[in-house]
Amino acid sequence: MNRLLIALGLVLVVAGLLWPWVRRIPLFHLPGDVVIDRPGFKFFFPITTMLIISVVLSILLWLIRK
Repeated sequence: MNRLLIALGLVLVVAGLLWPWVRRIPLFHLPGDVVIDRPGFKFFFPITTMLIISVVLSILLWLIRK
């Protein structure tokens, strides 16, 4: 558990340092992401993005455990 928390912290620090470049990745604007934009109301539900992130994390964790 300690290694996982340290690794997660390092990933967050690296993502924070690389944020200007990470922002340019076209995540959260993929086909399948639900966006409802009306005057005074904006609803955003990134279904496709969450599926891609889930698959990538599952593969990474599977490789780490192996």
